Amino acid sequence: MPAADVAIERYRSDHAAAWRSLNEDWLIAGGYVLEPKDQLVLGDPQGAILDKGGAIFIAARDGVPVGCCSLMTMADGGYEVGKMAVIESARGLNLGWRLLEACEAHARAAGAPRLYLETNKAQTHAIALYRRFGFVDLPPQPTPYARCDVWMEKRI
Repeated sequence: MPAADVAIERYRSDHAAAWRSLNEDWLIAGGYVLEPKDQLVLGDPQGAILDKGGAIFIAARDGVPVGCCSLMTMADGGYEVGKMAVIESARGLNLGWRLLEACEAHARAAGAPRLYLETNKAQTHAIALYRRFGFVDLPPQPTPYARCDVWMEKRI
């Protein structure tokens, strides 16, 4: 199915179960433990992300969520890109790029100075996508995630 047949939507409360399962699936498949911050943002996206000025984008094919990504506000006015996932059957449709475009458009409209993210070096496909999108490596930063060993940002 062409990527054009997949819509990038703003999160709605009826996306809650998909939001959680999309992220739990990739975390568990990657051999990661669901850490306290994971539990918080997956269990209460409204309170942990949206009510604090963040945003969540859902990639939906025929109304069914097949991918997601979030933006969490940061103290410096930037946004942390987090919880990006695309189900295996929807990979190769450029959805990661489209989700990042939605994140960047939101951040630009809000006047944010940068996008920031944390990941793990085992996420080679994601890191390659981030670099193509303009993210650059940062030195280690404070993080609540034990699995994090890569820090990146894109100035906007």
